[in-house]
Order: sequence, then C-alpha cells, then structure tokens
Amino acid sequence: MKIKWLGHSSFLLTESTGISVLTDPFDPEFVGYGYDKPAADVVTISHGHADHNYLNGVKEYKEVLDKPGQHEYNGIHILGVPSFHDDKDGAERGKNVIFKFRMDGVNICHMGDIGEPCSPELIERLMPVNVLMIPVGGTYTTDADAAKEYVDRLMPDIVIPMHYKVKRCELDIDKVEPFTRLFESEAVEEDVDELELDRNDFNESGSSTRVVVFDKKDL
Repeated sequence: MKIKWLGHSSFLLTESTGISVLTDPFDPEFVGYGYDKPAADVVTISHGHADHNYLNGVKEYKEVLDKPGQHEYNGIHILGVPSFHDDKDGAERGKNVIFKFRMDGVNICHMGDIGEPCSPELIERLMPVNVLMIPVGGTYTTDADAAKEYVDRLMPDIVIPMHYKVKRCELDIDKVEPFTRLFESEAVEEDVDELELDRNDFNESGSSTRVVVFDKKDL
C-alpha cells in the first residue's frame, strides 16, 4: 500500500488493489494552502470543521464515512472510534472520530483532531497499530508532548505527524519540530515524498518507532 500526504490531516491511502481512501479533505481558504483535487473510493471525515470536511475539494468519491462503527469497503476494514476534540469531553470543540484502516495487512490509525488525554480504554480500542497519524500542532489538538504519550502507549512501528504549521498555513498551531525533537535523531526520517508499505515491513518484533515527516517545502 502507498501513503501520500496532501497536507494538514489529509492523506491518500492506496491499497495494492487500487482501492483508495482519502482522509480529512480541507478547505484551502481556511488553512491557507491547497492541493489538486484528488479522487478516492472512500473519504473519511473525523469531524465537521472546515479544515477536515471539505468534500468540495474532492474530485470524485463513492462513499463518505463520518461516524463511529465498523465499516467495510471492497475488502478494506475500517473502524471508526468515538473520541473528543478537546480535553473537556467535547464541551469546547465537540466530538472526533478516529479511523483505523486495515489495508494490505497493515493497521493504519488516523487520529483526526484528537484532543482528549490518552486513556487505557482508548488505547485498548485502537491497538494494534502499525502506522499512527497524529496531530502535533497543539492549540486545537494534542501538542507535541501529548502526541508523544500516545506514541509511547500505542507503540506503532511508524508515526506520521500531521496538523502542524507549515510555511503557508494560516492556523495558530505549532511546527513539527517540537514533536520530532522528542525522538532520537536517527529515528526521524524527513522530506519523504511517498511511503510504500506491506505487512512484511512489520514482521520484526521489538523494533523502535520510526518518525516519518513528509516533504513540506511546497506547502
């Protein structure tokens, strides 16, 4: 399977069968930058804010998932897990749906705009995780330290930070560096264009987490 970052919290996940999933499409006017309209079979929306639910920015799609529960599309298993956008049980920013995908034998977890503290109950619902996509910019979501706690508890093979400040981003959020500095430098892989994975990449037990930061120079 392939993972391509489109910016902010939006990723295009493509299985070897050609089936594709697009996460959290965003409004360029709200975020400050955009991308060419992608097409996907499934679009997942973690919550109803403009930087995560912009379906007008999707060229073509067949199904939209925006609620918790078990879903399946052409052999891809998708689990929506309810959570909160803030640390006050949603009182400030409402609810958030974490989506977990199994594609080509790989477990991918997209945390959406998670803001609630890490809890044993939530960790148990999400594990196991091979690839974790988690916001690190703070202000509206988990910050670097809170995201690191999720990484330490979920123990993914790969963590991909998202929802952070880039050059053209107009949102009041932090850059990615406070998060990457929490890891050993040799564990951080930067300026990645596209990630290609299959289940054989995760056969080694006890390996440490890789931090993959996608190329952001054009954003």
